[in-house]
Amino acid sequence: MAQLRLALAQVNATVGDLAGNASLIVDWTRKAAEAGAHVAVFPEMVLTGYPVEDLALRASFAEASKRCLAELAVRLADAGCGEVVCYVSYLDRDEVGARDAAAALYRGEVVATQFKHHLPNYGVFDERRYFKPGESLDILRVHGLEVGMVICEDIWQDGGPIAALGQAGVDLVVAPNASPYERNKDDVRLPLVARRAREAGAPLAYVNMVGGQDELVFDGDSLVVGADGGLIARSPQFVEHLMVLDLDLDLPGGAARTSGAIGEFTVRRRVLSGEVLPAYPVGYPASVAEPLSDEAEVWSALVTCLRDYTHKNGFRSVVLGLSGGIDSAVVAALAVDALGPDAVYGVSLPSVYSSSHSRSDAEELATRTGLHYSVVPIADMVAAFVGPLGLTGLAEENVQARCRGVTLMGLSNQHGHLVLATGNKTELAVGYSTIYGDAVGGFAPIKDVPKTLVWELARWRNAEADKRGETPPIPESSISKPPSAELRPGQLDTDSLPDYALLDRIVDDYVEGDRGYHDLIAAGYEPELVQQVLRMVDRAEFKRRQYPPGTKVTWKAFGRDRRLPITNKWREG
Repeated sequence: MAQLRLALAQVNATVGDLAGNASLIVDWTRKAAEAGAHVAVFPEMVLTGYPVEDLALRASFAEASKRCLAELAVRLADAGCGEVVCYVSYLDRDEVGARDAAAALYRGEVVATQFKHHLPNYGVFDERRYFKPGESLDILRVHGLEVGMVICEDIWQDGGPIAALGQAGVDLVVAPNASPYERNKDDVRLPLVARRAREAGAPLAYVNMVGGQDELVFDGDSLVVGADGGLIARSPQFVEHLMVLDLDLDLPGGAARTSGAIGEFTVRRRVLSGEVLPAYPVGYPASVAEPLSDEAEVWSALVTCLRDYTHKNGFRSVVLGLSGGIDSAVVAALAVDALGPDAVYGVSLPSVYSSSHSRSDAEELATRTGLHYSVVPIADMVAAFVGPLGLTGLAEENVQARCRGVTLMGLSNQHGHLVLATGNKTELAVGYSTIYGDAVGGFAPIKDVPKTLVWELARWRNAEADKRGETPPIPESSISKPPSAELRPGQLDTDSLPDYALLDRIVDDYVEGDRGYHDLIAAGYEPELVQQVLRMVDRAEFKRRQYPPGTKVTWKAFGRDRRLPITNKWREG
């Protein structure tokens, strides 16, 4: 047996901030060095942030990334971290093209460079647009142990680099990742990492990014599993965290270690420190963080992404309309959890059709959460449009929503707030929002949250407050009353929409499951209902295309995941 102290740095990088990300790496490597770590591993593309999208096509950005990497190696040595083998992922570029790369830094030098082999091109990923695959694998001998590396998708696909490392022979595999969150993904990771560890015949250390980047949010959930696939250690979700642990690794004995060509790969080996460490007392035993519940996981994802979108884009405060309904109440509670009440400005925007309970529920939410609260009546604004233009019916209803949107944008311009849109995924699916009205804003926190889940999250958040002896943030009447846009007398959502529990099931099957009309009928839905819902979803594509970005929490979110033509004559059924 041989010992090695490993540090996995689950950190929050910012796309394009090379200097800031380099300082982040120095700070966390210093913590690893102070803990006596021999190897530190950071997430995929930590130096550039991830995903860099079309920045990958700019030679200037790639060259800056490469320069920053070389400078970082020197900075780490100057900071007293030179004896730590530090794995840092970055954007590279060579004569072939841009590369999703990772390097090992040691004693002030870049001692190994490896390129990602499997380039994902599904869901939110477009990596074949940007990168060229690598076909070499670098194995470093660190204190007598052979350490191999793979990058993110290289463990999510069968075969490839992991199988080659298994054939070559390694004692440990490190895997930098930037794996975006979606519901229940933590249940998928552990079995996957376990399979790959068994395939490699060595323990596997998986370190994931944490934090928000536009519509994506990364949950961390870094893992170490043994060669037998058994879980050794796990990091908490949605927080920056340094996992340090002492590993006992089997020495290969007389087993041959292979270099050169293995299938499509070229295996290169380099000795950094050949002697096995003298035995030392275990100072960092493994620990396993308990995964979050489903509601806690989704809430944490929404809070994390909203906080990072706000702060990384230079905003100090947010503003949103408070209708007294469930959607704006949940968004307000999220904003307060993400930014603190002093950074959240809620505005009641009553029209002639606003009920008294809507106004009182909005005020009660403000009292419960402590956010800034104001009332701006819009009846006169609406009349100024409706009267001269002679608007009635739907046109009059939409003017109310647009007056609210103009008011919020005006407050944004005046005070520098980021406007939050409060629509949920179900409303976006069926077009139940007013373009340039309640759809205005810079960010939409619950854009990918179905209506029924909005209610579940509200109940969960209130229950959590009760457990902690705090005031539940969301008024009970906002949860229990029938939802309404209140754009005409006595209006309810069910006037034009099916019951949300049923509607969400159809939308999920059609949008996430890509099931067609006949598939939905075979699943037991009424034909007329299916036709109604599919017609609404198809017709609303132009609205969704213009909706603000929002946190992805489902397997297929509107936007990056689901891309349909706006001009499209195909209809199901």
